Amino acid sequence: MRTRLLAATLTAFTAVSLAACSSSGSGTSAAGAGGSPTASPTASAATAAAGAPTTGSTGAPTPGASTPGASAPATPATGASDGPAAGSPSAGTPDAAGTPAQPKPAPPADAGLPTKPGTDVTAKLVDALNAIDPAIVGGKPDQAVDRARNQCQAMYQFPKDRAKLVELADQRFTDAAHPQGFGPEKAEKIIEALRATLCPPA
Repeated sequence: MRTRLLAATLTAFTAVSLAACSSSGSGTSAAGAGGSPTASPTASAATAAAGAPTTGSTGAPTPGASTPGASAPATPATGASDGPAAGSPSAGTPDAAGTPAQPKPAPPADAGLPTKPGTDVTAKLVDALNAIDPAIVGGKPDQAVDRARNQCQAMYQFPKDRAKLVELADQRFTDAAHPQGFGPEKAEKIIEALRATLCPPA
């Protein structure tokens, strides 16, 4: 009887011990499971934020924060110029060699026309013409002076055209007896007399 009680007691003690050991192992395992490091959402967000570009509330990059891929503006090279070098011809400016020559202004209408002579010059002119033929003046010195002045202007305009000057002199100096002039020979002498007294030097 005692032997059965002892055996039953040992069996119960053993069962209790096993149960206690099993319970202790489960708690340890639970503690180990609960104490194992688990990445919290806050820590993960902080880690992700550390490597991401800082943005404002609207998602735009915060001033001062570096933006991936952004580069500083290129700096012009030293010595670069924004405009043409000094002394170089400006664009659109015509070359002096290619500029067409400006036409010469037309001479005034009175070019080569001598001023009305004074008494002394008039007297010399009349004497020179009378020496060729008194009919050239014909007692009209003022008329002879006017004709002489016009002939001087023609001599200024056509200095090398002798034939034309002779023709003009023969047409200008006329009288009633010589309506077609005094002829080429006397016209030549009239020209020389005018050059010596009234017309300016050529």
